[in-house]
Amino acid sequence: MKKAVFVLLLAGLLAAVWTAAGSGAGTRALGSSGSSVTISNEQGTTWTCNFNPFNPSVEFLSFGPVYEDLVYQNLLKSGAATPWLASAYAWSNNDKTLTFTIRPGVHWQDGKPLTAADVVFTFQLLKKHSALDLNSAWSVLSSVTQKGSNQVVFTFKTAAVPYFYYVAGQTPIVAQHIWAQIKDPVTYKDSKPIGTGGFEMSSCSPQVIKYTKNAGYWQKGLPKIDTIYYPAYTSNDPANQDLASGKAQWGSQFIPSIKTFYLSKSPDNHYWFPPIVNVSIFVNLTDPTLKDVAIRKAMAYAIDRPRVAQIGEYGYQPAANQTGIVTPTFQSWLDPTLAKQYTYNPQKAISILKAAGYTMSGGVFHTKSGKPLSFTMVNIGGYSDWVASAQIVAQELKAVGIEVTPSNLSSTTYDSDVYTGRYQLAYDGNEAYGPSPYYELRNVLYGPASAPIGTAAASNWERYHNAAVDKLINAYAATTSLATQKQIVVKLEQAMVRDVPVIPITEGVDWYQYNTSTLTGWVTPQNPYAQPAAYAIPDWGIVALHLAPKG
Repeated sequence: MKKAVFVLLLAGLLAAVWTAAGSGAGTRALGSSGSSVTISNEQGTTWTCNFNPFNPSVEFLSFGPVYEDLVYQNLLKSGAATPWLASAYAWSNNDKTLTFTIRPGVHWQDGKPLTAADVVFTFQLLKKHSALDLNSAWSVLSSVTQKGSNQVVFTFKTAAVPYFYYVAGQTPIVAQHIWAQIKDPVTYKDSKPIGTGGFEMSSCSPQVIKYTKNAGYWQKGLPKIDTIYYPAYTSNDPANQDLASGKAQWGSQFIPSIKTFYLSKSPDNHYWFPPIVNVSIFVNLTDPTLKDVAIRKAMAYAIDRPRVAQIGEYGYQPAANQTGIVTPTFQSWLDPTLAKQYTYNPQKAISILKAAGYTMSGGVFHTKSGKPLSFTMVNIGGYSDWVASAQIVAQELKAVGIEVTPSNLSSTTYDSDVYTGRYQLAYDGNEAYGPSPYYELRNVLYGPASAPIGTAAASNWERYHNAAVDKLINAYAATTSLATQKQIVVKLEQAMVRDVPVIPITEGVDWYQYNTSTLTGWVTPQNPYAQPAAYAIPDWGIVALHLAPKG
């Protein structure tokens, strides 16, 4: 699903439109024992007790605490890699071959040992059932084979360095002795998941999931807490109330007026919203008017991004910049000179339009043929923050003579229109993020990933095409040199500033609240050892391993 990531990133924001009454059933009995943690992450529905780690709608319930990956990569530390189920890895053959050494002494939660054969089986399972291959690993893989007793060799069709993140860090490894017996792994609910992780799924009801400590976990001394409770909240109010009162200690919520509602209730209540991806205006570059870069540059100068962030996003999401580099998360990749371009300057916007030959009439600029600069901007009506932000954007563009009419659509209609390019402007959250800015920039700029109007595009919904930029993106995929990768990303930033294919407005964040009254080991801005949201995969399993009873 196109909005899969943002459905999770903005789960709390959707609560504004939920009207169903309900509470996190079970939370009254959960309390806040120091040997347990209770999560508040409103999903608007009760649990189905489906834990299939290859099902995109429920994978976050098992990938991390139960199922694990080969190598953990920390997005908040520019992709810093920690060997996990693999104890070592190495590229060879001009970055077309990747060999993993599988860690000894790891056991499945039923006591059987993890082997290299399990890893090979997992990837062959994805090849056989393409619906399970959520990251399209087999679009770049040619083979996955076992070497000796403890190594697995991945052979790629071409140099594919960025796919390390998907293959090593975003693919849950499953047990061959269990999954080989499953008739249809695509529809399989995996109601009793057996992984290698630090927590076992102990019980599940529509109201609450209970995870308990895996006493035989391969990392000695971990976990340090006994139990995780994950209640199902059907509306935002009870979820937020449980966070504010301390009944739930780990939140992934949008909380209006968070200082008053949450922070003021206890000195142990804290929050941090680290930015990870952009929310942008996508511009249909096949539109005969919008294909003029002068209009797009004028729009970029006309929008007061900090104002949109403050009003539309309550100040929780910071303003973006035109390079597309999310800061401070990827600060080391940013060209600060480029980032300073397109700061709010409505007079410059007007001067650009005049210099390009557009004339003002009735408060709106017109083309030489008399056509007004008047456009429709589609949006998802259920995302209340996006609706508010889009209205502010329209007001600011109107002030410089560009008329924009927001159109709030259902998610289904919106996705169809944006995928197929049947729109003029779209207010949209980018779904692709990874351990470097490359992943989002590729999603925006890579020509081969787009499609003709009327055909659904995998990404690059604005239909941007630049052969030189495509070569840069391919070159990034062919090198493991961080210095070379950063040089390439700066050139991609230059394309964002020069061509303005999309206009980043705010930076989407991980929603995260935490209570320190009974637990230590939380992710903090000073110690960002993982993405902290309780829906981030596999990161929330990493966070759970770090938590410990206070004192």
